[in-house]
Amino acid sequence: MAQLSMSFLLALSLLAFTPFCSRGNKYQGGNLYPQFYDHSCPKAQAIVKSIVAKAVANEARMAASLLRLHFHDCFVKGCDASILLDSNGQIINEKRSNPNRNSVRGFEVVDEIKSALEKECPNTVSCADILALAARDSTVLRGGPSWVVPLGRRDSRGASLSGSNNDIPAPNNTFQTILTKFKRQGLDIVDLVALSGSHTIGNARCTSFRQRLYNQSGNWQPDFTLQQSYAAQLRSQCPRSGGDQNLFFLDFVSPTTFDNSYFKNLLASKGLLSSDEVLVTSSGVSRGLVQKYAENNELFYEQFAKSMVKMGNISPLTGSRGEIRKNCRRVNKS
Repeated sequence: MAQLSMSFLLALSLLAFTPFCSRGNKYQGGNLYPQFYDHSCPKAQAIVKSIVAKAVANEARMAASLLRLHFHDCFVKGCDASILLDSNGQIINEKRSNPNRNSVRGFEVVDEIKSALEKECPNTVSCADILALAARDSTVLRGGPSWVVPLGRRDSRGASLSGSNNDIPAPNNTFQTILTKFKRQGLDIVDLVALSGSHTIGNARCTSFRQRLYNQSGNWQPDFTLQQSYAAQLRSQCPRSGGDQNLFFLDFVSPTTFDNSYFKNLLASKGLLSSDEVLVTSSGVSRGLVQKYAENNELFYEQFAKSMVKMGNISPLTGSRGEIRKNCRRVNKS
């Protein structure tokens, strides 16, 4: 009986780690596990959470910015903090790519976290893991779901400007192009719709959706899938020319609360970006998922958490690959 109980407990313990380490392909990050810093830096998660909380309290938008940093990092060369590198020597940074230029932000918050962690436990916590934890904590601080973050990523020694330009989904991409970019990372249509739900918080610039208002199909006509009174409202602050950096809420209903109103907006033809609205106009499968999440906030939360873990496990550097950067903006000196 004792032997049977021990076997049962062992089976349960293995089952508990199944989402993080049983999938053998390169996207699942088999070497990552939540307790990675329990002995080497036990205060790591608390330090990240504290600094993120301070930053988000100071500026609600920062939650979306930190979440987006993790997303834009993982879609280029995997979750390796390459997005944080400044240009230096052989490195041409990803910050100047089309998806990131004048857009990605939150680097100073990451710097503050890294500085605090280096004081607490030098050369231990990677910048890539900081991004993964900050994304989770940002989501929770805006009322969204929590999840257990697998840890143990290491930092890259290089960046990819071309990867950033080519691999990150763009606001004006077609549905098929966006789905292809997700599939390239080992993510599926369920992940695409759920992760798009992160647009329930944050802002977009006028330049990101102007074509929808004035020239969606190259014929100087607005996008017919955009609800017209909402379009008129947007045109008042996003003119044909100028105002490129004017900011608009991605979810005008509850712009600083992480909830499912984003999906309700899509069904009302009030998605801000073309890449949002195609989720209901270009695929019956994705539209069905949008409807499910619009009707059931808990279902959205559950899938978002699963998809964030899956995204956070894209091609991590582990073991002896990469390094633990002392400064997230530059590689260590040899």
